[in-house]
Amino acid sequence: MRIGFAANPGKPAGVRLARRAVDRIGGRAEVVLTDEIAKALGQAGGVPLEELEADVLVAFGGDGTFLYTLRRTGVPLLPVHTGTVGFLAEVDGERVESFDDALERVLEGRYFVEDRMKLAAEIEGRPLPDAVNELVVHTSQVAKMRPFEIAIEEEPVGEVRADGVILATPTGSTSYALSALGPILDPSVEAIVVATLAPFRVTQRAVVVDPLKTVSIRPAAPGKEAVVVVDGQSDHPLSAGEWVRAYRSSRRASFVRFGSRFFHRLRGKRILPWQDGTPADPGGDADLPPPA
Repeated sequence: MRIGFAANPGKPAGVRLARRAVDRIGGRAEVVLTDEIAKALGQAGGVPLEELEADVLVAFGGDGTFLYTLRRTGVPLLPVHTGTVGFLAEVDGERVESFDDALERVLEGRYFVEDRMKLAAEIEGRPLPDAVNELVVHTSQVAKMRPFEIAIEEEPVGEVRADGVILATPTGSTSYALSALGPILDPSVEAIVVATLAPFRVTQRAVVVDPLKTVSIRPAAPGKEAVVVVDGQSDHPLSAGEWVRAYRSSRRASFVRFGSRFFHRLRGKRILPWQDGTPADPGGDADLPPPA
């Protein structure tokens, strides 16, 4: 078995856990390090993330690190939270015993891979990176509201005057789209969420679109440009009149999971719109059972 390790070298906690994991594995599996984490650990032989080949890739950091990693590799990802926001994480790195248990499960093959939908997109035929969470089309000037035209399957369906429009995956429905009052989607329900950012004189409602359809957005005001942001990590200019088209990608975001805990994770983050009187999960993996 080949286990890869990646981490944000600026997060000391992640580097410490990576060192612990490599030491615990010993000779039970082949270890592959990205060049960044190899340098942080003082080891040679690291490879670029895009070239890493492994059965499982363990990434240490927050959601930004996980999104960065998922954009660059298709290796199933075990996200270990050592950052600020860790909603995508499967393991809380602050709970060392839980992390050790998770590592044993990986070594013994006691896990499953959850594949989630990504969004592919292009601007007038120019491809953009796939989005795990969302594409955001917004005005290129701060605090400037603009009209945006929306089309589904190349058919215009309306125009909205707003700060921008969010096109989110089910994974992204609990990210930026949630702050725009979008719905929470179970990751197994594939769809595209269309939500508007601060619309003018329009009731704030999101729309859920069939993932097999193409959703297109363009800035409708002559001479007024916009910008497309993919997962909050890359910006792409969008000229007035140009369409950005989004659709379900043929590529998937693959996560290593130990159980189906989506709604438990939501409750732990206090995201669900109702309360059941059950104390919130303080760390996100308190219910991880011990190895058999």
